[in-house]
Amino acid sequence: MKVLLTGASSGIGKDMVKILNKKGYDLVLVARDEEKLNNVKKELEEEKIGNKIEIIAMDLSEEANCKKLCEQIKDIDILINNAGFGDCGDFTKTDLEKEIKMIKTNIIAYHILMKEYLKEMKKRGSGKILNVASIAGFMPGPLMATYYATKAYVVRISEAVKEELEREKSNVKISILCPGPVATNFNNVANVKFKLREANSFDVAKYAIKKMEKGKFYIVPGLDVKIGKLGAKIFPTNLVAKVSYMVQKRKIYK
Repeated sequence: MKVLLTGASSGIGKDMVKILNKKGYDLVLVARDEEKLNNVKKELEEEKIGNKIEIIAMDLSEEANCKKLCEQIKDIDILINNAGFGDCGDFTKTDLEKEIKMIKTNIIAYHILMKEYLKEMKKRGSGKILNVASIAGFMPGPLMATYYATKAYVVRISEAVKEELEREKSNVKISILCPGPVATNFNNVANVKFKLREANSFDVAKYAIKKMEKGKFYIVPGLDVKIGKLGAKIFPTNLVAKVSYMVQKRKIYK
């Protein structure tokens, strides 16, 4: 079986790659940094599993690259949309160009890849898609407004597509991974350090792969994150926004 995974050079993506490699999947690894990808490939090949490993250095914030990737790589069994980043600060003070690139990476790239590969999977009658979202996708996020909004898009479009697939009685399964804070390079890119407990990246990746293989839709690692998701559902949005703001303010800005 063949897996295409974006954002494969670091963080949860890299940990997922290690787990999938040990399971013997053929891998297509996509990220912007070719040197990091080569290092990941070298680590995987040292395991001597015998599976195929292909790397593609590509910036998925460019729409043309997303379409090129879909044309270049065909017949995948699992798509893991993982590439993405965030930013932190007052909405009027954060960098507009960075936010536009975030929207292109966190939303448009996910949308294109999911749409194109889902069409293939539906024709074949099999396949899995894992969209890496966040607990942020279930609530407003003052001081990380754009990032939270991008993850809300991922959650909502995944929920909608899930319903379509179920009504068609399709064998294709879609899942969304919704972690809370995870100890990865995300914090450096987002210019923030969490004071909250951060989950171990490898543990989150292992949990995600296990649940995805079983066809679970909402994949929410950690009891505290599950409680947070429930709270975002049952409490008024304005109250959730106030709590979210206080949580963001507890972060230490770099």
